[in-house]
Amino acid sequence: MSVVLLLNGPNLGVLGRREPEIYGTDTLADIEAAVAEEVSVQGWEVLSIQHDGEGDLVGAIHGHCDTTVGAIINPGALMIAGWSLRDALASYSPPWVEVHLSNVWAREQFRHESVIAPLASGVVVGLGAFGYRLAAQALLHLSGQRRVA
Repeated sequence: MSVVLLLNGPNLGVLGRREPEIYGTDTLADIEAAVAEEVSVQGWEVLSIQHDGEGDLVGAIHGHCDTTVGAIINPGALMIAGWSLRDALASYSPPWVEVHLSNVWAREQFRHESVIAPLASGVVVGLGAFGYRLAAQALLHLSGQRRVA
């Protein structure tokens, strides 16, 4: 069975109650279920990992680079200065998509640059939890799979 890595960084474990006016009311469990629904059309499964620490995220990437067909990654604030996360993703060969719930370019200036985005196959921002569904569809497309309606 093919597996998609769904990796979420700091503070994303409290989605649904963390600043819902910015991040929405969907919980991480809601997002996991939505991604699983999207990729199930190809028989894929989702391995969901959330850590608040950068080192744990790095370990997750290294531990799953040979066992996953792709990844959806919301690095949270680590997009700004997560250099070890960036280095780990540089060695992750399957396609992966960076996702952010809010439109980072409509927010504070310090959020306007991602150190990992240049390595990503694509980036989805500002579409709330729906952005994860789009990222899942992008992975299906990038892998050569066709989505069954």
